[in-house]
Amino acid sequence: MSEINPVKYDEDSIKSLDPLEHIRIRPGMYIGKLGDGSSPDDGIYILLKEVIDNSIDEFLMGAGKTIEVSITQHRVRVRDYGRGIPLGKVVDCVSKINTGGKFDSEAFQKSIGLNGVGTKAANALSEQFTVQAYRDGKTKIAEFEHGKLVKDHPIVENTMRNGTLINFTPDASIFKNYRFNSEYIENMIKNYTYLNQGLTIIFNGQKYSSENGLKDLIEDKSDEGSLRYPVIHLRGHEIEVALTHSNQYGEQYYSFVNGQYTTQGGTHQAALRESVVKVCREFYNKNFDPQDVRASIVGAIAVRVQEPVFESQTKTKLGSTHTEPGGEGKYIRTWVNDFLKTELDNFLHKNPDISEQLLRRIQQSERERKEMAGIKTLANKRAKKANLHNRKLRDCKIHFDKGDERAAETTIFITEGDSASGSITKARDPHTQAVFSLKGKPLNSFGLTKKIVYENEEFNLVQHALNIEEGMEGLRYNRIVIATDADVDGMHIRLLLLTFFLQFFPDLIRNGHVYILQTPLFRVRNKKDTIYCYDESEKLAAMEKLGRNPEITRFKGLGEISPDEFGQFIGESMRLEPVIIKKDSPLAEMLNYFMGKNSQERQEFIIHNLRVEKDLVV
Repeated sequence: MSEINPVKYDEDSIKSLDPLEHIRIRPGMYIGKLGDGSSPDDGIYILLKEVIDNSIDEFLMGAGKTIEVSITQHRVRVRDYGRGIPLGKVVDCVSKINTGGKFDSEAFQKSIGLNGVGTKAANALSEQFTVQAYRDGKTKIAEFEHGKLVKDHPIVENTMRNGTLINFTPDASIFKNYRFNSEYIENMIKNYTYLNQGLTIIFNGQKYSSENGLKDLIEDKSDEGSLRYPVIHLRGHEIEVALTHSNQYGEQYYSFVNGQYTTQGGTHQAALRESVVKVCREFYNKNFDPQDVRASIVGAIAVRVQEPVFESQTKTKLGSTHTEPGGEGKYIRTWVNDFLKTELDNFLHKNPDISEQLLRRIQQSERERKEMAGIKTLANKRAKKANLHNRKLRDCKIHFDKGDERAAETTIFITEGDSASGSITKARDPHTQAVFSLKGKPLNSFGLTKKIVYENEEFNLVQHALNIEEGMEGLRYNRIVIATDADVDGMHIRLLLLTFFLQFFPDLIRNGHVYILQTPLFRVRNKKDTIYCYDESEKLAAMEKLGRNPEITRFKGLGEISPDEFGQFIGESMRLEPVIIKKDSPLAEMLNYFMGKNSQERQEFIIHNLRVEKDLVV
């Protein structure tokens, strides 16, 4: 037997990277996943957020009530009117890791960005990055490319207002095929204003501000007429809570720590859910089942704590258990509970009309739960008999609800037909990608009760696969991707699935979990190159690029795409179209149009919009 030559390992194997080089080589350590902009937690939005966070800190210090944000194609501009970066430290503040003004300042102890990394990451991961500081009648500009200083301008006289201006373009070699989604940026900016009363942010000419904080957030996020009673709004020292109940299914929460939107919740959100149940039990002197109190709740909580501990660099889930570093302070759980025990109890005593409406909503949930109990038992037996995990679901190894470091990548493809599901199954990443196979067209659930839908085997199996029967806390996949053919039948299946989610699990869509998979319509190739095209214009461009008489294949369905080819469409370069509900979209009217009895209008819509999935929910 021949010996295996060991890999060379000596002094030359040991490398030291410049911090900015390390960011470019391992960007996920600093900004989470890269993405293409189709998800609200993709890297391009983290870059924008890191820059805006510095402007927010200036506002919190009482300097600058207005922030201007504009995005033209791929170029981002952020201008604040704070104190401006000290001119002698402009270059260091945006290029040297662990450099900043927040390490020793007591005023910044409850800032979100304490590690001196954020703006440096935005600089390192940008093709071009320019910073200009205006301070005390003078200004300084520094220009960078890929994190490297290319031009350091001298300090000159200036008459502009104090503040900082940053322009940057994310690096297209790192963020493949990216594009900014204005809906995601608008939501980010609104969240900043909800948490900072008195702040105005101008995004592409549109002004955003908030007078009532989290109360405004809940009202803005809720459909008109869907709330059962006026929003309960409570404020205390470093804590704010708003809550109500709606007519929709599920629980919906918005939680923040030091201005950071913790999309995956954490200890503060768990404390809110627990505390609301405790207060209601004590106030009404009834031992309610927790799920009856929380059913259809819409809640928001914002806290400020010293040196918060998050479960990832992107700060989407709070892991802290104490309100102060070192464990000297109260447990966050106790702090939230004590606050609600006093403030929510006082509110309910002072507002008997609202307390009566809240009680009626809890009692309604209790009746519905008892009515559904027997149906769920039968449905669970059917799901077990259907052998879900073998016949319908090809599961993955990592799940969203387990908090794994790759949790954001977890994806389930819902597709129709054995050939399509078989191809995706063979091409997928078994660690993070699951496949669920539908059997024919799902039930049209429009206008049906949850009881009837539970009795439908196909939708019952979908709920089991996603693990959402008892709420969003158990959701097993971050992305739910509807993967159907680009024809009339495929469009119809998409509408049926969207109707089901919108009626019974709207939080899946509101929280950005549902997507449409874009698959190529054409393959254009010659002997050397292959280009996949998603529409007619891309096909024509590919034909021009590849020259004379390239081979053109028109894909009629997902089943025609081989597993090897599918591997290229569901990896890092996967094109996903997020399903978004705009605030001005009346949900009931929209569902009635798509799934009501106006079959002729719907048929015409489907035929004329086969490739415009983004317009399905607007």
